[in-house]
Amino acid sequence: MNMDNLKRNLTMLTDFYELTMANGYFENGMGDIISCFDLFFRSVPDNGGFAIMAGLEQAINYLKSLEFTEDDIDYLRSKEIFSENFFDYLRKFKFECDVWAIPEGTPIFPNEPIMTVKGPAIQAQFVETMLLLCINHQSLIATKTNRIVRAAEGRPVMEFGSRRAQGFDGAIYGARAAYIGGCSGTACTISDKEMHTPALGTMAHSWIQMFDSELEAFRAYAECYPKGTTLLVDTYNVLKSGVPNAITVFKEMRERGEKPVGIRIDSGDITYLSKHARQMLDGEGFTDVKIVASNSLDEYIIRDLLLQGAQIDSFGVGERLITSKSEPVFGGVYKLVAIERNGEIIPKIKVSENVAKITNPDFKEVWRLYDSITGKAIADVLTCRDEIIDDTKPYEIFDPVHTYKRKTVTNFKAVKLMVQIFDKGECVYDSPSVSEIKDYCAAQLDTLWDELKRFEYPHKYYVDLSPKLWEKKQELLRKAHTI
Repeated sequence: MNMDNLKRNLTMLTDFYELTMANGYFENGMGDIISCFDLFFRSVPDNGGFAIMAGLEQAINYLKSLEFTEDDIDYLRSKEIFSENFFDYLRKFKFECDVWAIPEGTPIFPNEPIMTVKGPAIQAQFVETMLLLCINHQSLIATKTNRIVRAAEGRPVMEFGSRRAQGFDGAIYGARAAYIGGCSGTACTISDKEMHTPALGTMAHSWIQMFDSELEAFRAYAECYPKGTTLLVDTYNVLKSGVPNAITVFKEMRERGEKPVGIRIDSGDITYLSKHARQMLDGEGFTDVKIVASNSLDEYIIRDLLLQGAQIDSFGVGERLITSKSEPVFGGVYKLVAIERNGEIIPKIKVSENVAKITNPDFKEVWRLYDSITGKAIADVLTCRDEIIDDTKPYEIFDPVHTYKRKTVTNFKAVKLMVQIFDKGECVYDSPSVSEIKDYCAAQLDTLWDELKRFEYPHKYYVDLSPKLWEKKQELLRKAHTI
């Protein structure tokens, strides 16, 4: 993805404590302890039923380019807290970790690893901030986008949010995530140029205002873009001037053998205006001219518009998508779950009075169980890395908190979700194109039950622990109470 080549070295985009810990590990002879960290999230934004994995390609590009420059080292020296031996280590720094991740576009659920990093403690710890930044941001936008796309019930949704994004990279990578989540295209031109997310757009109100009349503005635009004429009709008055003037130009285009595309309404009572605009267009024989709606839309407004009978063929969604305005934090975290000593994996756990913050320990595998008849996902199961789920035999799953809730599944297929991305620091994964990820995402969403896709009170999807992993967790919890 060429966009990353335009950016400066981002090695130092990290929380400062990553560096103080790295220096501390180094000084205490702990820098090479093989450590295992999980990246996961604790809750789905907007109280939804699932999230969508995104941002992996940018995380990969970051890991490929880790390098400390002399300028970086000079800056750190100015802090007067790091050792010169540590600076020598940074000069020779080479990423040597193993990394696994769930592919982009996959539906993901709370408390399951979506990325695992295993390697020398300094390295595995250091990459925390940037990995979280990449995955948190794009997973958030992809998840929000998909809610909006589902509300549109098959009508195309265009991402219009660049000017309201939090920073230029928020606009660029937000457009990428929105495309993965189901948008038909984006207004962000550079995202199309660098990542092939189709750029779409027509005109602003200023175009119409530049001309002496709305009709003159519409005519000029139709002459410039006869194959893509979509006219913005709400600069002055939608039904008294905008739509009538658009119809006049469309008739002139029809006489020239040209085919108008649509009109866009960007303000007012969109349900009322779209219904009357549809009648006016159909009355003049323009039944195939589309009506596009925009103006601070989200999944709830779109759902209400359609329930009220709005005659909308596609939507342009901006600020509430690109910022995930209703819940703008994804909440992914990065936690130590195991270390390796003399070839033995030693599980680690974080314990808290806040039960939601107790981690799932150990070097793990993530499995998804699919019903062999319907193809729908049944549940996810976390196992120790050396465990296998044999889908030729019945398998009992149980709620890891309310363990009396149990179910024996039969006639199912067990699939490992995580794929290896880096092997001892060498990338062994070819990132798919963004259009391939988008198609994969759509196919994966078809494996989820509709009950899981409700906006309010969705069905709970279970992420269970294998009996072996559950017992390891309980043992660590018991030990924690004696410390």
